[in-house]
Amino acid sequence: MHAPDDDAWLHEQSRVLGERIRTARKARKITQEQLHLRAGLSRNVLQKIESGRQNPTYFTLLRIARVLEVPLADLVR
Repeated sequence: MHAPDDDAWLHEQSRVLGERIRTARKARKITQEQLHLRAGLSRNVLQKIESGRQNPTYFTLLRIARVLEVPLADLVR
């Protein structure tokens, strides 16, 4: 069982994660095109992750963090 606001909290966390990824990408002057190609993701998946509409797997997060050269912890804190 989960509390009624669990879903809202989870959606918010997904949105925040996507925002952190987008912020890190832009700080490094990497385009979505470059990131999705280097991380081995489809552009559509990356767009959904950055907008908080899709939850990335652990391995996807590792790939993104590696390409962005940031610790995974910085993205998921």
